[in-house]
Amino acid sequence: MPIKQRITPFLWFDGQAEEAAKFYVSIFPNSKVLSTSRNAEGGPGPKGTVMTVGFELDGLLFTALNGGPMFKFTEAISLVVHCETQAEVDHYWDKLSAGGQQVQCGWLKDKYGLSWQIVPSALMELVQDKDPAKSQRVMAAMMQMKKIDIAGLKAASAAA
Repeated sequence: MPIKQRITPFLWFDGQAEEAAKFYVSIFPNSKVLSTSRNAEGGPGPKGTVMTVGFELDGLLFTALNGGPMFKFTEAISLVVHCETQAEVDHYWDKLSAGGQQVQCGWLKDKYGLSWQIVPSALMELVQDKDPAKSQRVMAAMMQMKKIDIAGLKAASAAA
């Protein structure tokens, strides 16, 4: 089989790999669980339990592992979801933060502890404005937000 994707994010869970994969697949379009491998006699987990789950999120391949309690997710790595509209921002923010933690500046932790950034393309456009005063106002507005509000960013950019 030819290589479909050279680099695949590999996510370590403490027993929730299958549940997490199904959760993520339910949120993103063009997504599905692709494979599930189970532990054989001799482990590493109990025979028949899920060891890994291969899944695809909107065309990007992932592998989830039930690796045990030794390692936890940290903010040192996050997954960025690029959005075009406020409706997309709202959808991904609401779904991914459910049962998790809404942080700051478009960052959240899902119920499994994985960090996500929900980023509208308007944010990058407005922050990169050639007028440094506009850019600074947009950054200042964003720093006050948890979920990014595109209208709020645009209002900050337009303020005199």
